[in-house]
Amino acid sequence: MYYLGFDIGSSSVKAALVECKTGRSLSIVHEPVNEMEIISVQKDWAEQDPELWWQYVCKATKKIIKTTKIDANTIQAVGISYQMHGLVVVDKNQKALRNAIIWCDSRAVAIGNKAFAEIGHEKCREHLLNSPGNFTASKLKWVLDNEPEVYEKIDKYMLPGDFIAMKFSGEINTTKNGLSEGILWDYKEEKVADWLLDHYGIDQSFTPEIVENFIHQSFVNKHGSEESGLPVGVPITYRSGDQPNNALSLNIFNNGEVAATGGTSGVVYAVTDKMNPNEIEKINQFAHVNYTNNKPVVGKLLNINGAGIMYSWLRKICAENSYENMSKKAAKIVIGSDGLSVLPFGNGAERMFNNRTLGAHFANINLNVHGQGHLYRAALEGIAFSFAYGMDLLKKDNTEINVIRAGNDNLFRSEIFANSVATLIGQEIEIYNTTGAVGAARAAGLTDGDFQNFGKNITKNDHVKTYMPLSNKVPYEDAYQKWKNELDIKLKNK
Repeated sequence: MYYLGFDIGSSSVKAALVECKTGRSLSIVHEPVNEMEIISVQKDWAEQDPELWWQYVCKATKKIIKTTKIDANTIQAVGISYQMHGLVVVDKNQKALRNAIIWCDSRAVAIGNKAFAEIGHEKCREHLLNSPGNFTASKLKWVLDNEPEVYEKIDKYMLPGDFIAMKFSGEINTTKNGLSEGILWDYKEEKVADWLLDHYGIDQSFTPEIVENFIHQSFVNKHGSEESGLPVGVPITYRSGDQPNNALSLNIFNNGEVAATGGTSGVVYAVTDKMNPNEIEKINQFAHVNYTNNKPVVGKLLNINGAGIMYSWLRKICAENSYENMSKKAAKIVIGSDGLSVLPFGNGAERMFNNRTLGAHFANINLNVHGQGHLYRAALEGIAFSFAYGMDLLKKDNTEINVIRAGNDNLFRSEIFANSVATLIGQEIEIYNTTGAVGAARAAGLTDGDFQNFGKNITKNDHVKTYMPLSNKVPYEDAYQKWKNELDIKLKNK
């Protein structure tokens, strides 16, 4: 017997098949072979056709069934992970009325900022745990203001994962988790933030029915079966935004546990049971996958746009044929890169700097000393320092950090990077070989609520290594302080 999981990203759709009993991953596939297109009609806009997501879900489902040669009737449940903060709007016939406005679209920044000023910091903090920001609710307001002909036809709005569940089942529903990442959940009143919809002038009836996580949320219907290849009646039992789902994939459920992701952008996602954040503009708070009214558990998400993209940019510019070769050159350089500092923030506005765009910078280059190895080491250190800086922000916002877990991909494959982070924060980092699609598949079986055994299976199946803080932290602290000095100079001049 098996569980099937999907990870609906902006570059591809991944599907994973795992054994029900052991949680062992059998196969992972992705569609399309090349990256999905992101439509950018104007600067800072980002859209995708949600029907394309569904087409690739169906292709991936059929591919994984064919390549593993399993009987589709042995698939017991489906879990869905998806790109966060997106907006899909459909009419009464469940047809998408426009392209989805996805997570990296910035058109609603001004709308969210205006609402924050009008509503006030304290009400947003107490009820939303966030500023309205550039999230789903603000994007829906943009549709109301700029596309009234589309708005008039809306029956329901939804998150990307809700759309895929609808295509499988013909049912439209959402979760508290999804609403929270759209800044549509009132934590204080434990209900939809209808007052925010009213503030925006949005019809409250557009909100889908709310279902809990880890239950039978809907079932594959005849149409969903014909298109996907899954049997009629297979339940969809779980859905989550990608960052909370990544945390679940790493067995992150309890206060003090932290998930870290070091991809193109970097993410630190800390789970807490404290509902009194002070920092609601630089750090986001979302209902975690195991959030309940009786036991609220929140994920505090700090994003660093300029992370792995800095290192990949260097590889292209320097015409390196592999990251391994870059790492070998970087390893020959001393900690602190002989005074060279890299600020990696060249991938747009950084939320942890109040949405300022700093750009990427190389500071203190000595043309008689520094070579390629220095550039590579300084970049890895600069990204690691960004993570340490972000974790310092989290700690100042009443966040405990007791254990950090990360996937065995991208930046965390680099010993220079991982050792720098572990040493500066004084905390070991556990590395696991898992993916979002595998996590979603495993989560499909969590209807029994047995999080303890779920975590044991992750440790048994996926643990790769653990980075320990190095005993001599002085050179790391010195380099970090010099880096922060350079950062302070740029922040003061922006």
